[in-house]
Amino acid sequence: MKRNTEKYHQILEAAVKVFAEQGFNHSTVAQVAKKAGVADGTIYLYFKNKDDILIQFYHYKTRLVFERFRQAVKKGRTAEQKLLNLVRTHLAEFQKDINMAIVYQAEIHQHRRLAQDVIKEMSKMYREIITEVVEIGQQQGHIRRNLYVGLVMRFIIGAVDEVINAWIHARGSYDLVSMADPLVELFISGIGVADRQ
Repeated sequence: MKRNTEKYHQILEAAVKVFAEQGFNHSTVAQVAKKAGVADGTIYLYFKNKDDILIQFYHYKTRLVFERFRQAVKKGRTAEQKLLNLVRTHLAEFQKDINMAIVYQAEIHQHRRLAQDVIKEMSKMYREIITEVVEIGQQQGHIRRNLYVGLVMRFIIGAVDEVINAWIHARGSYDLVSMADPLVELFISGIGVADRQ
């Protein structure tokens, strides 16, 4: 199989548009070929089948996106800055490509995921980044030390996931990245009143 050529990326991008518009299960290789402007047979020079296109897309995007996540986290001095940079970058990546956001969100919420191994790896990488930031925050005294890191991690991941889902359902009609600051403020401050009796 040919990889990392201009045509390979052209097919990947076309496929994601088709999967976002039609839903993965209702999409066909012929539709992908048409959207990419290539013959049906050309797809098979680069991919085994429709399933392989989706899996390759995740591999390709994972490398790009997670490198950006890591760079964004490195730029922050405090845990709060690191977390804000991570959430902003996450939302910005999805805002840049609503088709990717639709396909990714649909796949992670499937009971039987086609790209299960890749999604598991992506989730593991994301959890590791957040865990690292939370632990730094606990060491710096910005995040309570008595909190269970796994619970904090799920709180952050769940909230970001819901914000992206709401934006997709609104058809990307507002600035997704503008949600980053209030989200991180909520993560750090919580919803309670600090001086309550």
